[in-house]
Amino acid sequence: MVGLSDRNEQTPADGEPDGLLAEGEALLPADLEKGPLRRCIATGTVQPKDGMIRFVVSPDGEIVPDLEERLPGRGLWLSGDKTAFTKAIGKNMFAKAARRAVRVPPDLAERLEKLLERRCLDAFGLARRAGQALAGYEKVREALKTNQVGRAGPPYLLVEASDGSPDQRGKITALAPDMPVVDLFDAAAMAAALGRENAVHAVVARGKLAKGLARDSARLKGIKGFVAGSPPAGHVSNV
Repeated sequence: MVGLSDRNEQTPADGEPDGLLAEGEALLPADLEKGPLRRCIATGTVQPKDGMIRFVVSPDGEIVPDLEERLPGRGLWLSGDKTAFTKAIGKNMFAKAARRAVRVPPDLAERLEKLLERRCLDAFGLARRAGQALAGYEKVREALKTNQVGRAGPPYLLVEASDGSPDQRGKITALAPDMPVVDLFDAAAMAAALGRENAVHAVVARGKLAKGLARDSARLKGIKGFVAGSPPAGHVSNV
């Protein structure tokens, strides 16, 4: 059983708590298997930080997203979904959690979406340049059939253009029905990230870049407020 004293060893540089458990709470072994946990300032729930977004207060008192999770100061952790985000802003929960007056930019949601989108596309492009991603209908099908993305290893997730052919997408996903699918971006955005003239279908090999892309895509999906079963322009399935 791990209590508060154990968790307090994992604090920011300034020594202040970073969304950890309240006094008297303890973690079960099953919790530890999920990775580092943090408390959402909006819902009060303790959950794996992989699905959450860290914010900090800048020196001039502004709330700033810290997607790299490296900025100094006390972390204000928020569930990666639109409901929690809206509640945190509407009920002044950033100030309550920070225990001080703060300024929330009126375009914070838009800033956050753009930052997450940029991280997703950057990771996608890096994966391609590192030989960990392949694009093209036939190449993706071959990678799924052989369970190998070039020399990079087994496939981890699919990236499908939100404006691509449903028929072709269906044929690809049928080869790996349980594989996560990211379809938050149109063909033009995918092509730009990969440095190609056209990109509709892609597959990314297992690794740090793929896992980062999956995490950021899931958080972007949540912040955009996509509802399971009825995604507005694109969504992330099974991530």
